[in-house]
Amino acid sequence: MKNDKFINNIICADTLEFLPRVETNSIDVVLTDPPYFLDKLDNNWDYEEVSNKSNQYTIKSLPAGMKFDREQGKKFYAWYLKISAEIFRILKPGGFFFSFSSPRLYHRMASAIDDAGFEIRDAFMWLYTQNQAKAMGVDHFIKKMDIDEKAKEKIKEKLKGWKTPQIKSCFEPIAMAQKPTDQTYLKNMLKHEVGLFDTNVRIGDNMYPANVFTVDKIDELIDRAFLLPKPTKKEKGDYNDHKTVKPLAICEYLIKLSAFSKDAVVLDPFVGSGTTAVAAKKLGKNYIGIDANEKYVKISERRLSELDKKPNLFRNIANTEKQEKGGLQIQLQIA
Repeated sequence: MKNDKFINNIICADTLEFLPRVETNSIDVVLTDPPYFLDKLDNNWDYEEVSNKSNQYTIKSLPAGMKFDREQGKKFYAWYLKISAEIFRILKPGGFFFSFSSPRLYHRMASAIDDAGFEIRDAFMWLYTQNQAKAMGVDHFIKKMDIDEKAKEKIKEKLKGWKTPQIKSCFEPIAMAQKPTDQTYLKNMLKHEVGLFDTNVRIGDNMYPANVFTVDKIDELIDRAFLLPKPTKKEKGDYNDHKTVKPLAICEYLIKLSAFSKDAVVLDPFVGSGTTAVAAKKLGKNYIGIDANEKYVKISERRLSELDKKPNLFRNIANTEKQEKGGLQIQLQIA
């Protein structure tokens, strides 16, 4: 197979340059957390530059991600349309595409995915409470006004508590898209082994799968319906300095819902520190990870190698294998 040299490997490459090398109709699930195009957090973003508060791409005194620029969304859409078109090509009929985004630019991302030919089936919401408010006060600008101090104080008092329109963000949206099926869902599943969701998967207190999830204990009712296992201190790795590491349980949840075949391939075109690949491997699935940053590629490979040394991390595979055994033995009789 054309993908043999890529499967179960992390590739250091530019995604748009690499994806054309992936075989058409060969991937079961794409799960990724792409660059969000906030400030200079675009497809060329550099971790050290972003972390430097005085970098040239952000307004002085503003952390990366707070600057508002309408061009961000337009550039994000144009770039992600190209990415989505390649993902559409490589996914099997009925294959799933999960893509994280920021609330502010989700519409641009979803539009790009939609315009590439996908069906937007739903949107997941990762709900959390631990985040800093992004709004900025205007006292700094009032101080610079060419008026007397008494007038400045009056304005400050009048606008006390009024800040830039950036509410504390407590969720991340995730687009759930699907490549159109080859005839009916049943025929597609029997032929391509993808296209349906596993509703045996449970969330919270043994609840039916939902499009909302959290890894934070928030409230008894919310936890009962939507709680996933909290990230452990060990799963990230103390050597992993990636700024946006996703909880392993979230990636596992999405993969368990959508990847049926024992030979399923899960691809992450922006694998970062490798959480998607780790989740796929942990669940007994194949993976392909791509990242342009050599440092992150090495971190991903280290996390994957450490998984081999921790057999307890494979505790979920038994149920997956039991579910799959014989699942498509009827294929040859029907197809």
